[in-house]
Amino acid sequence: MSHPSQLSLEALLADCTTQRTRGSGPGGQHRNKVETAIVITHTPTGIRGEASERRSQEQNRAMAIFRLRLKLAVEVRHTANESPSTLWQSRCRAGKVSVNDQHNDYPALLAEALDQLVEFAWQPSDAADRLGVSSSQLIKLCKQHPPAFRLVNQQREALGLKTLS
Repeated sequence: MSHPSQLSLEALLADCTTQRTRGSGPGGQHRNKVETAIVITHTPTGIRGEASERRSQEQNRAMAIFRLRLKLAVEVRHTANESPSTLWQSRCRAGKVSVNDQHNDYPALLAEALDQLVEFAWQPSDAADRLGVSSSQLIKLCKQHPPAFRLVNQQREALGLKTLS
């Protein structure tokens, strides 16, 4: 079974509920009359992705899905695979992970990195070896999303390990 952040859009949304609401805050009459804010809740975990900053419901929906995938990547752990996924291999060249933190592949790659870190007791060097990247690349990937990097350091600190900088 795949990590929830790695599911296809259809499979992910099958496990979710979607709520449309009115955005709050400034924005004038369009914001107050039209339900463009989106809240998507992953039913099995209760994790929510929300977006209301755009006037377009479709743009808010896409952003809410992306935010949901990011939260799932950070908050849900999955058994790590023995070898990197096809997606990971396609994004890894010469020991470097090539992905922007705004790209749709980023949450799935982040989830895979965090799952490997759990597997190796939050030791970046061991997890990086399995993933075929340098430990600095693995840390850089986690640093791109501050909640993920905080998680790594909280877990390391709980184990009595030095926090990463």
